[in-house]
Amino acid sequence: MPRYKLTIEYDGTPFSGWQWQDHAPSVQRVLADALTAFCRHEVKVTGAGRTDAGVHALGQVAHVDLEKDWRVDKVRDALNAHLRPHPVAVLSAEKVTEGFDARFSARKRHYLYRIANRRPDLALDRLRAWRVPRRLDVDAMHAAAQRLVGKHDFTTFRSTECQAKSPEKTLDQLDVSRRGDEVHIKTSARSFLHNQVRSMVGSLALVGDGKWSADDLSAALAARNRAACAPVAPPDGLYLVRVDY
Repeated sequence: MPRYKLTIEYDGTPFSGWQWQDHAPSVQRVLADALTAFCRHEVKVTGAGRTDAGVHALGQVAHVDLEKDWRVDKVRDALNAHLRPHPVAVLSAEKVTEGFDARFSARKRHYLYRIANRRPDLALDRLRAWRVPRRLDVDAMHAAAQRLVGKHDFTTFRSTECQAKSPEKTLDQLDVSRRGDEVHIKTSARSFLHNQVRSMVGSLALVGDGKWSADDLSAALAARNRAACAPVAPPDGLYLVRVDY
């Protein structure tokens, strides 16, 4: 059976997340439904990562096995036709070898978190960024963020519902920068714990607000205790940007 790699963009607002759920809408489910409508047979959809409810994607990746050898442009266009009106789009379809696995072949995942650092409410970016009305100290946030780069036990920044076998992860990048009235937090790693990115962003926001220092962030990390984490940032501003293979 030919295997296809799909690169997918979606607005996570109306979904319970990527993962299939029987009684709630999910990105995985609407993709599977679109594939069934197109191919006339059930298709298993395997994704690179399980984004949470309300989290968006600019470059989620999935693989599927189809019974027929279709042209890649036909797969892309047919799926997009069947996905309407859901806010999900297949950006590309590529033929890959049967050894390719969207989840386990991934070498690195890249995320972006957008903070709208302004007093006015959001109109166009409502539910697509986290509005923080107080001016954040981006330099302090970036300096503190470097305390989290590298291999650590990230228990503090891990959801209590996380199913990962180990809390240890190696964070390759955690950069904070300002673009006008937006603060961008970019992070990359081979894999992340459940809620890790949003937990780190919430804690960095306290640093930017002057309520925490870099030492406070280090102490939270060293505590290896979920109770030491700051309030978790909302899902609105989080985007899965790209997956490297």
